[in-house]
Amino acid sequence: MSTESTQAPLAGRTLVVTRPLEQADSLCRRIEAGGGRAIRFPVLAIAPAPDTAELEAIVPRLDEFDFAFFVSPNAIHHALEFVGARRTWPSGLRVATVGKGSEKVLIERGFSDAVVPQDGFDSESVLALPEFSAAAMGGRKVLIFRGDGGRDLIRDTLRTRGAEVEYVTCYQRSCPQLDPALLLEPAARGELDALLLTSSEGVRNLKVMLGEHAMHALREVVVFASHARIGTEARAAGFVNVIETEAGDDGLLQALTKHFG
Repeated sequence: MSTESTQAPLAGRTLVVTRPLEQADSLCRRIEAGGGRAIRFPVLAIAPAPDTAELEAIVPRLDEFDFAFFVSPNAIHHALEFVGARRTWPSGLRVATVGKGSEKVLIERGFSDAVVPQDGFDSESVLALPEFSAAAMGGRKVLIFRGDGGRDLIRDTLRTRGAEVEYVTCYQRSCPQLDPALLLEPAARGELDALLLTSSEGVRNLKVMLGEHAMHALREVVVFASHARIGTEARAAGFVNVIETEAGDDGLLQALTKHFG
């Protein structure tokens, strides 16, 4: 390991950031500010929805809804870019999301009163909010902006609580094609300290991208997983050293600093 920046908590550490490229910069900068080296190895590729018919159809109907829920920063970006080019956001349509990263993006977009769980960072946390309780949801209309596929827990639960819920697909996810050598070569030199995994789907993609031989070669690299479900997926994929962290940049950096500091 390098002895440079020995006062920095991540001095000499090489960490693999697996977020989509569009979301990787903030975490990479913070790793580098802590003295570490960040390798970008995105395990999800994000692109606009190839068919915009759903988005086109929903734009004139936005005033019908009580809540617009965004599943991720990608959903916020793609939905609001599309809507903003065609109309102003309805003043009576409240926005909601999950996670500090998504909340930050909404604030940057001018939504200062988004409904966001402050404790927890998953669908279950959203459903525990009073705004989405059975008492509050009767007769309400909720619009969910998302990618292609994903968990149906929020939709299904809100429907049982009396809400009308519609999906709009505003982006698509795919599995990138990257050379496993980007990870295998530093690992072979003893210079790969950790993989940062922030998506269960991303873990599954990583298995496909690396293949059985590379996965076995990396199985003992420390994995930091930003949710218990991701940790479970990582263990099922064969990783033997999995550390579960709080969500977002802050949660990952706190865990990294504690482990390597």
